Amino acid sequence: MQTFIGNIEAKLDDKGRIFVPAVYRKILAEEESKRIVMRRDTDNECLMFYPESVWNEKVEQLRQTLDEWDPEDQLILMQFMADAEYLELDGQGRILLQKKNLETISAQNDVLFVGMLNRFALWAPENFAAKKLSQTELAARLRAKMSKTMHN
Repeated sequence: MQTFIGNIEAKLDDKGRIFVPAVYRKILAEEESKRIVMRRDTDNECLMFYPESVWNEKVEQLRQTLDEWDPEDQLILMQFMADAEYLELDGQGRILLQKKNLETISAQNDVLFVGMLNRFALWAPENFAAKKLSQTELAARLRAKMSKTMHN
């Protein structure tokens, strides 16, 4: 599978529809799916989009990790799944986003698609800019993470 990379600016129309970037649609087409899963991110003010096959893998990982008879695990699962929904790409490659989801990320007209390997995120551009690490901080964190991986 190819990976979702880069950041691509886009505009919402008056109905809350947005064109999924062509380069991302091409990757989704390789998955032979016009359906994607969207959920609010648990840590950031953005929406996450998963090809259906990637979503199914994530759900299976979660299912194997959580105990269905444990009340706390049930709550985690319910909340995780409640924040998700299936979206269909229309014939023009657009998706329709509910107003509540756009409000969650403080999106107005301009939005930013950000590739994240096997999924992509949608941000209000100013929120992404505020969260983005400086080049120096990014380099330091990458070095620290990669050195841990290399030594294990």
